[in-house]
Amino acid sequence: MRIVVLTGAGISAESGVPTFRDADGLWEGHRVDDVATPEGFARDPDRVQRFYDERRRALHAVEPNAAHRALARLEGALGEDLLVVTQNVDDLHERAGSMNLVHMHGELRRALCGACGARPTWEGDLVQRPSCPACGHRELRPDVVWFGELPYELDRIEGAVVACDVFVAIGTSGAVYPAAGYAALAGAFGAHTVELNLAPTLADVAFDEVRAGPASVVVPRWVEGLLA
Repeated sequence: MRIVVLTGAGISAESGVPTFRDADGLWEGHRVDDVATPEGFARDPDRVQRFYDERRRALHAVEPNAAHRALARLEGALGEDLLVVTQNVDDLHERAGSMNLVHMHGELRRALCGACGARPTWEGDLVQRPSCPACGHRELRPDVVWFGELPYELDRIEGAVVACDVFVAIGTSGAVYPAAGYAALAGAFGAHTVELNLAPTLADVAFDEVRAGPASVVVPRWVEGLLA
């Protein structure tokens, strides 16, 4: 049985990671256009670097929750037949033990070099313009996919979605494409589709199965049922 799990901000919210945008369209008090677009970076790179430096440091204060750990346990049983595709830029899946994982929107603990394209692991701040370890240029930025940029590994993700037997969406709004289209794509190729979320989303396609509740509760229960 091949399973693709798509995770969004809802799975990390219980660990204390703020969701991407709140009701008034701000991200932790900042306009999204200012901190999550190439244009915002061009206007004020220092503000953008400081914003992501703070987010990176904040990862030290959070830990994986029961939902992350349950998916790692499922990978232990299924191996490469489970692929987790996350829209999150935190590293909680890895810290819980997941290894077969795609960060389609990048990672806070990586930098991206505008000169050579290298994506080195990065723990420190970027606002001081450190040198790229690969090429030496001082053109590092957060390795986070901003609005208007192409997510990572789309071919790999789409190939896994059309080939899976079960597609599961966890803690995601179903509002941002291309991720929002994966449930319909999986269903069109015969997969059983499952939504695990605080409340059912207003997705364009109806899921075959919906379980509502906190991720830390519904995800472990779903995994336990699958492995029983």
